[in-house]
Amino acid sequence: MTEALKQQLQAVAAQLTALDAPYELAEITHDGRNCRIYRNAPANLAVLIEQGRGFADKEFLVWQDQRLSYADFYHQVDALVVVLRRQYGIRQGERVAIAMRNRPEWMAAFAAVILCGAVAVPLNSWGQREELLHGLTDSAPRLLFCDAQRLAHVAADLAALRLPAIVVDAGENLPAGVADYRTVLDAAPTGASLPAIDIASDDLAMIMYTSGTASLAKGVVSTHRAMCQGIVNMEYFGALFVMTSPERFGAMMAAGFEMTTLMAVPLFHSSGLHAQFLSALRTGRRIVIMYKWDVGAVLEIIAGERITQLSASPAMMLQLFGDPRFDRSDTRSLAWVGFGGGMAPDPLLDLVARKKPQAMAGIGYGLTETNGPSNAATGEAFAWKPRSNGPTSPIFDVRIVDENGRTLPQGARGEVWIRGITLMQGYWNRPEATREVLQDGWLHSGDIGYFDEDGFLYIVDRIKDIVNRGGEKIASAEIESVLLQHPAIAEAAAFGVSDDGYGEALAVAVHLRPGMSLTAEDVRNHVAAHLAAYKIPGHVVFHDDILPRNVVGKVLKRQLRDDFERD
Repeated sequence: MTEALKQQLQAVAAQLTALDAPYELAEITHDGRNCRIYRNAPANLAVLIEQGRGFADKEFLVWQDQRLSYADFYHQVDALVVVLRRQYGIRQGERVAIAMRNRPEWMAAFAAVILCGAVAVPLNSWGQREELLHGLTDSAPRLLFCDAQRLAHVAADLAALRLPAIVVDAGENLPAGVADYRTVLDAAPTGASLPAIDIASDDLAMIMYTSGTASLAKGVVSTHRAMCQGIVNMEYFGALFVMTSPERFGAMMAAGFEMTTLMAVPLFHSSGLHAQFLSALRTGRRIVIMYKWDVGAVLEIIAGERITQLSASPAMMLQLFGDPRFDRSDTRSLAWVGFGGGMAPDPLLDLVARKKPQAMAGIGYGLTETNGPSNAATGEAFAWKPRSNGPTSPIFDVRIVDENGRTLPQGARGEVWIRGITLMQGYWNRPEATREVLQDGWLHSGDIGYFDEDGFLYIVDRIKDIVNRGGEKIASAEIESVLLQHPAIAEAAAFGVSDDGYGEALAVAVHLRPGMSLTAEDVRNHVAAHLAAYKIPGHVVFHDDILPRNVVGKVLKRQLRDDFERD
């Protein structure tokens, strides 16, 4: 079976990328290097966004009590384009920031900015004043779209920044220079004739700020071509795994549920923007937007809206599949589940295999800097190698290197380097940071991985997530995977702390399931039963609350480390 699946994957990949095929490959010269591209990908994001107009009568967005068709959505977008160009004088290449929680107005603002030929700047809506102000100061936008909560954080700073704003659900008594979204929209002239805008593939499309877990967030600069190729690359992976998983996909289609995505990840991250919102415009998919992550609410929405697709971080999915309410809920429609933002721990893999054995489950590997995954595995490929991140896309090159940049052989672990047309141009206003990670066309990911004998990539840790205990290297992910196998442990994070004797010592932060109790010695004994003695944690810290995480579900280990060393 495994050899047959390997051959099938290779044959289908060749079929999908052949001459005149939907994902036909071509080669171009970009930045002095030959790059492979999908010949049929849209030339720019404006072309991609316009494709959604073909689904006018279909329901597109569900947000609380709002239900918008594709036609409703584009009515907002068109009005905003007129407002941006006529009222605010936004010109091609100028930057417009967006800072609000996931909602239809976020999406309409993004689409309008792109159709104006401007550069969209999504900001972390979970950030407080300092984080939002950093993004605004760093990117220097001409205009800000925001909601009332984000406005409250930065209202006092807008005058100094000379930054006008359009705010959603603002209420009355707005500050000078701030306009209400609905009022602006209603006042926009209809049928306005505007000069056409010519957008080149290499024009800047977006500055997306990284999550900034260790320092001030950096703005990842992407072109229209990079984003469009990244989105079409996701479609290629989808086609590859559907065609190699006919029974799973056939069962999903036979169930008869409309393809509907539950959006539980932020739009200011590529998992929400690229993989869900922009991809939906190409296929007419329906999206239900969550207010915020809550397992009970997720289960109610899956049942009520007949959700077919849900992608979230492994931590979020572990909460969902591990909740006792999952087994009592109607999740028949849920047939496509994805894990992003980190490696899927063994307990999650076991839960999904047991509770959704026929699902199109999958995982991908990519960064904000790559505009989507370079590697992915879904369906039968994921079932075959559930701990891998799958084969490499035909438009990417991925290699594993040692400390000196030498390519390592199959099976050897080293840093993952990535090259391809979807890579960022660099970090906005950060030339030194750009040079650190982009060298000779290769992105130095900071992740540690290896390739197996079948060409499947495995990501095993972050370089900075290796604890060096007296010369013995301990992978945090390995410790965490073992800890999560304990029935009393709901969450776990392993990290290094300073130690006089060993240089670094291994510490673990643990959050227990309700009603459970463990001692530090219990935790150590559990690790000792599975791993070598030097991997037993020297420090165990129990957390009453869930562990702190960033917007894509990754544990804030720097915060845990700082808290530990302060105590």
